[in-house]
Amino acid sequence: MDRFFYTELVRQSLEGQELDNAACVRILSDTSLEILPLLDAAYQVRKTYFGQEVRVHILNNAQNGSCPEDCHYCAQAKSSKADIEEYGMKSDEEMLSEARTAYAKGASCYCMVFAGRQASQSRIDRLKRVLAQIKSEFPGKEICVSTGFVSNDGAVQLKQAGLDRLNHNLNTSEAHYPQICTTHTYADRLNTLLAAKSAGLKVCSGMIVGMGEEHTDIIDVARRLRSLKAESIPVNLLVPIEGNLLSPSESNLSPDFILRILCLFRFLNPSAEIRVAAGRELHLRSMEVMALYPANSLFLQGYLNAKGATNARTLRMIQDAGFSIKSEIDLDDLLKEQPLQEDAVTDGSKALLKSLKELRPAIKSS
Repeated sequence: MDRFFYTELVRQSLEGQELDNAACVRILSDTSLEILPLLDAAYQVRKTYFGQEVRVHILNNAQNGSCPEDCHYCAQAKSSKADIEEYGMKSDEEMLSEARTAYAKGASCYCMVFAGRQASQSRIDRLKRVLAQIKSEFPGKEICVSTGFVSNDGAVQLKQAGLDRLNHNLNTSEAHYPQICTTHTYADRLNTLLAAKSAGLKVCSGMIVGMGEEHTDIIDVARRLRSLKAESIPVNLLVPIEGNLLSPSESNLSPDFILRILCLFRFLNPSAEIRVAAGRELHLRSMEVMALYPANSLFLQGYLNAKGATNARTLRMIQDAGFSIKSEIDLDDLLKEQPLQEDAVTDGSKALLKSLKELRPAIKSS
């Protein structure tokens, strides 16, 4: 086996050189490149910046459904017929309570996600109040917010209120974007990221693979996020939610191909937090743990509307692979509090959706 290509990937990435297009295409499509040496090369880059550490994120679906956009992959879109639990914005106390729980479960970043097209001034004012409450109680913890399009002034206000990261995924390339959404453009999304950067916020932005994109589209997103110097990059895998416009049967996402994508993102964005995000359990299957070699971050406790693996199973996977988590709470202690139990994320070919109890754990049942 010729090791030169693999060692060159490591050298160029660590020296800050951007891989040429031929190398990017080869990573994704050349079956003569063996996956284990490729993963090892990506791991050398990951280890340089993050060691054995895994950063855990927990999502709070702070508002669910009734979105006017038609993003074809999303269960909250106006075009989706998915049977989700819809509700308006959670109360301040409910969001604060979920922040407490997230940090107690080992999360290094608490992520609040709001449905809708954009952040109105009233929503920004509300967020400023919630951010102040969380930061007062957890001054050293990171907060990320996803709230649609944000103006330059809105981004500045959120930064001043204590927000660390703004999430707004590119989702796919500019060329492919009209195939997944018609109610807004790629430029609209890019402008929100530029507003965040201008305000001094960290940027969390990634993509969803499995939406009919070509290899060139994946490479384009990875390069664009490099040019933006995105600090956090979630790589989502299309989740098969019944009622959405996009059909996951057309995605052709094999574990081998997903791992190649994660490696590509690592080589092109060596110091970024690369997150193996939604759909990892379903699409990576028995190869799920291998994603931790190029990626250094994941979600705990599921996703927006789709179930994920139990906390215990995910934390055990991290520990069994010899990794640690970024938290002042010891991983062994977390596992003692969360005994292993059976979990399921799909029912045949479709994803299982979260119950209202799972979406709103801070509300006490009567």
